[in-house]
Amino acid sequence: MRLLLLVAFAATPWTTGIPLAAQSGPDVARAYRESNEASILRDFAELLSYPNRAFTPEIREAALYIRDEMRAAGVDTRLVEIEGASPLVLGVLEVPGATRTLGIYVHYDGQPVDPNNWTHDPFEPTLYSAAMEYGGGPIDMPDAGEPVDPEWRLYARSAGDDKAPIAAILPVLQAFQGEGITPTSNLIFMFDGEEEAGSRNLGAYMERERAVLDQVDIWLFFDGPAHASGRPQLTFGVRGSFGMEVTVYGATRNLHSGHYGNWAPDTGNVMAHLLASMKDEDGHVTIDGWYDTFDPIGPEERAALEAMPDWDAELKRELGLAWTEGEPETLPERLLVPALNVRGLTSGNTGALARNVIPNEAVAALGIRMVKGNTVAQLRALIVDHIRGQGFHVVDEDPDMETRLRYPRIAKVTGGAGGSIASRTSMADPLAQSVMAAASNAADRAFGEGALVVAPGMGGTLPLYLFTDVAGKPAVVVPVANHDNNQHAPDENLRVANLWYAIDLYASLMTMPETIF
Repeated sequence: MRLLLLVAFAATPWTTGIPLAAQSGPDVARAYRESNEASILRDFAELLSYPNRAFTPEIREAALYIRDEMRAAGVDTRLVEIEGASPLVLGVLEVPGATRTLGIYVHYDGQPVDPNNWTHDPFEPTLYSAAMEYGGGPIDMPDAGEPVDPEWRLYARSAGDDKAPIAAILPVLQAFQGEGITPTSNLIFMFDGEEEAGSRNLGAYMERERAVLDQVDIWLFFDGPAHASGRPQLTFGVRGSFGMEVTVYGATRNLHSGHYGNWAPDTGNVMAHLLASMKDEDGHVTIDGWYDTFDPIGPEERAALEAMPDWDAELKRELGLAWTEGEPETLPERLLVPALNVRGLTSGNTGALARNVIPNEAVAALGIRMVKGNTVAQLRALIVDHIRGQGFHVVDEDPDMETRLRYPRIAKVTGGAGGSIASRTSMADPLAQSVMAAASNAADRAFGEGALVVAPGMGGTLPLYLFTDVAGKPAVVVPVANHDNNQHAPDENLRVANLWYAIDLYASLMTMPETIF
């Protein structure tokens, strides 16, 4: 894809100071979209065709594609590279006379894929007439000028997380240049190639580009799903996360269950009891001090929480759930407390591979989601103390024979050295208030008055803390993907209507009146 510029960058209104055209930015962006829907969809499919797992050779090709398309849209864009890291794509659009700078963060890497679990090749984008689970079927990509149904779904890795914002940013910039619309803020675009791998080099990249990034007044994170009701959403924080593994031991080798059953320790049962001691049947974490470690929300956040739509009953029906952890607390409330989940569990085999043995060990992978005020070291220490309190001798490597014979219960605990801490920007922040006003205008335009859902935080994790806690700047998450986009899973998809909303929203944010601040 190469976006056709109606005027060369060297002589655009952005650099010459030509006055703002009579039409508003959102009007121009929507008119452009309505005239080019098939082409925008095809361009999105081309972007999705680039494999994008972090640290692979192929991801540089994706970075180069984004760099070139941003340059074609009039943004001074370059790759920033550190040896052994995925490239950072950094773009700067300076607007004469602008007194504020918006930072726009998007990540272009995606989760790993197993093509055997997908209906189609994850990097051969496939258009469907509706969601697969609603009876949709594959259809051909429309040709230029042909109508586009907003209920179509485009299936590919990163369709919802997180290439959709890139596919919406580009036509907004193209529309603005073509019609002489000048953004009201300087814009700095950051495309991270390692978010799904923990953004492990992002801090180093930000330090290297400090002179550029220090100009940003507020960061907008273009990532995440809309509210489960389908309404647009704005969130002011994310949870942090880290992982741990716990291994418990039985005999030094697998044992025949007939010869040794009822005598040798059953590692699966030992692990089940240990995990059950961490969390009760209602989903309440029973580790001492677990809920004493985080910062309470403020009055603005509490008011926003109470104003959110009560959607738990509908979501339970959609997901086939008769109960949820922490009832009667709602999902938004549960996202504001630290969580402990078993994300993986092994002890022998099941199904056709099951054997009549007592496994010599059992392993549990724990996923911990933190909220503001938590630290990795703090929660990890609580978990380790709890395991010791259950009578286990805790080690960090496989025990030798002397250790096995000395301690009846042994648990190896690994992981938890890294992770990402939680972040939350106050809704009282005046810059955040400006973003909220612009997003509300876009939501009203697309969905009707009062459509925007404002949430204190979302459940997922992003590297916000590098921007808020380290760089000291406010940050707001601006989601656009449909909530049922199969994020991180096979058959990830984006509903076309959500892409159209993203174009409306980004045009509104890029042309926010300066007087809002």
